[in-house]
Amino acid sequence: MFLGRMGVLTWQQISNLVKNSKKEVDLVNGPTNSQATLRLFGQPESAVRVTLFRDHHAWCPYCQKVWLWLEEKKVPYKIRKVTMFCYGEKEAWYKRICPSGMLPAIQLDSNIITESDDILWALETEFGPLYKSLKDEQVMPLRKLERQLFSAWCRWLCYPSRDKEEENYAKSNFEKVAKVVDNALEMNSGPFFLADFSVADTVFIPYVERMSASLFYYKGFTLRDPTKYPHLARWFDGIETRETYRGTQSDFHTHVHDLPPQMGGCYPNGTKEQIKNHEAVDGGVGFALPDAGFAEPENSRDIALEKVLKHKDDIIKVNPCNDDAIDTGLRCALTNMMTGETETPPPGTDSGLRYLRDRINVPRDMPLWSARRLRESLELTAALVGNGQGPEINLKHRRDQNPKDFGK
Repeated sequence: MFLGRMGVLTWQQISNLVKNSKKEVDLVNGPTNSQATLRLFGQPESAVRVTLFRDHHAWCPYCQKVWLWLEEKKVPYKIRKVTMFCYGEKEAWYKRICPSGMLPAIQLDSNIITESDDILWALETEFGPLYKSLKDEQVMPLRKLERQLFSAWCRWLCYPSRDKEEENYAKSNFEKVAKVVDNALEMNSGPFFLADFSVADTVFIPYVERMSASLFYYKGFTLRDPTKYPHLARWFDGIETRETYRGTQSDFHTHVHDLPPQMGGCYPNGTKEQIKNHEAVDGGVGFALPDAGFAEPENSRDIALEKVLKHKDDIIKVNPCNDDAIDTGLRCALTNMMTGETETPPPGTDSGLRYLRDRINVPRDMPLWSARRLRESLELTAALVGNGQGPEINLKHRRDQNPKDFGK
């Protein structure tokens, strides 16, 4: 719900709005979230035997797999966040704990364990399986199928095609494996790979989420298509009903820009559909993307406002525009988001507002719908003064997202 016309909001007014709308969230015992450093699920802290080492930005798919398993099983754990090489230098304290620097890792009692499958096996040995064991006869074929899908995705996305025939072959190969996955999901009456949500789903979720984003953006291909892959589409809907998944869920915009430096490159095919999808994702004003099928929460704008207020000094400091100008421009965008009114920002701030639009991350910064609303208002406000774009996002690294620049 929009507020009445107020002019360009001051930071004090924004602070007051946050205070009036803020609902206390229990990061320790409440819903799955990316900000917690301790998760207890109603148990005493003395019950904690596990520390999860995951990346700061929630970009790492293997970290998401372990994170989601712990949340589903409600195993009390601590979280320590580590920088990925693609956006900064690995912390010295982590290299002392884990000399390889690999992510994810866990400390289970006094033992350090790396490799996500080894981690899940150690966890289920101590705390029991997530519905079925990782080595169950129903799960093993699905794990192999996930790797086949991963390979087909990589061959299509991460290698430039020399001609149309090669591109079509890579696409056809992926479609064949995706159909096998769709058929595997058809075997159960429910939406999941087995009769209930299980470790098989946690194995598929991280990369299938990234496949859906990257193929839409770089290849003009919709994986979450109920006409072509009805059971995969039902699976996406099913996992989104789980609070645990939604707490780890990212969006298309985040994934398509964090994947290139992690994967060694993502290659667009230049079709009309690909170009259209590319513009829809980057534009920030289209909500018809197949990255979420759930309704917008009524407090989506409030959450976005709260997160911007919390980090506004760092947001302004790293912005390429003049501090005073982007301060005003940002408040104009937040005014639009909260009141629906358009307020023209200072000249030249269009590039700075789009710089911020392009660097909002889900779930690191805020939930998916909150990010949609903030990106929308940043773009609508930027458009009032021009078409200026911020510095391009680097495809080789993401040092523009270095946690040290944000007090992390």
